[in-house]
Amino acid sequence: MYPRSSNHLVISALAEHAAVVLLGPHQIGKTTLALEIAAQMPSVYLDLERAADRQVLTEPDLYLDEQAGKLVVLDQVQQMPGLFNSLRGQIDMRRRKGLRSGQFLLLGAASNLLLHQSAESLAGHVRYVEMPPLQLDEVGDDQMTRLWLRGGFPDSFRAVSDRASLNWREDFLRRYLQRDIPALGPRIPATTLRRFWTMLAHAQGGLLNAAALGDGLGVSGQTVGRYLDLLVDLMLVRRLTPWHENTGKRLVKSAKVYVRDTGLLHTLLGLETLENLLGHPVVAGSWEGFCLEALITAAPRGTAPFFYRTSAGAELDLVLRLPQGAVWAIEIKRSTAPKVSRGFHLATADIQADRRILVYAGAREVPLGDGLRAMPLDVALALLRQQS
Repeated sequence: MYPRSSNHLVISALAEHAAVVLLGPHQIGKTTLALEIAAQMPSVYLDLERAADRQVLTEPDLYLDEQAGKLVVLDQVQQMPGLFNSLRGQIDMRRRKGLRSGQFLLLGAASNLLLHQSAESLAGHVRYVEMPPLQLDEVGDDQMTRLWLRGGFPDSFRAVSDRASLNWREDFLRRYLQRDIPALGPRIPATTLRRFWTMLAHAQGGLLNAAALGDGLGVSGQTVGRYLDLLVDLMLVRRLTPWHENTGKRLVKSAKVYVRDTGLLHTLLGLETLENLLGHPVVAGSWEGFCLEALITAAPRGTAPFFYRTSAGAELDLVLRLPQGAVWAIEIKRSTAPKVSRGFHLATADIQADRRILVYAGAREVPLGDGLRAMPLDVALALLRQQS
């Protein structure tokens, strides 16, 4: 069992808010985390995928009135979207009794769906916490290669062998395609969505070309956008938007797309071992995506991530605008030679970056001049966490 940094975030949020929505894909560890927190206080847990637990909430106010003063954990809350209206009434009632925080912990997998449903009913009463896969500081720096290859889903990472890990991830993909996604409503053939997901994997870190993807699938660009929205909402794919502030340059306007968990990325491409991965053309994009997700997760709450690219070739893999306004320019290289291109320097000047970082595969932090420092991933992550 690994200590999860989300534990502290959820406990802190519960101390300040009546309801906390914990978001993340299935099997990421949300239920385990929720049960650990619930064990520390009077609580009740309901799994809304179970018919018996849904039956308990047929008349939600009758049941929830009896649980006042307890933490009510509602797992798979997207199964009962009508529940949010009752929860607002419950929160207001409890506030009148002096119970202002730590009342409800809601777990769900579809981020935008839950955000929309809860925002309408629980505005001002709820905090959202996104639970990422296992992170490098949670498993140890010595496990970085394993985490990169297998991804951060706990059962995949802990599997007894690379083959067992790959088998788990295949089952995970099958469940999402055949059960979880249809349960949310979209009528998309599983084979079509698997092909689309695999096409994204082959283009890991590339610019989104909806027309080309649509041609490959035999669907319209609008349909491609709908498929992509679904995978983004499920927190399985990241759509990284371009830097949009006016710099007087001709900026690339298409988003970049990443399969967020590299274990799932490698499964979609049939890459079982590290040797398979290192010999595949996606290796650079995979490493970039792995570092990018870790850096965004480590950044302070409220940080806005972008990439930067001009038609003239100036480019940055990741631009982070921190909550206080500072702009960090980050380049990611899977190389032991700490070196950046001229385009990096042009780009950092364009956006007037406050900090310039090269994340590389070396083991030491190295100053490179002009405010640029090369550093291993773990050092860059620690630097970002210090900004919180």
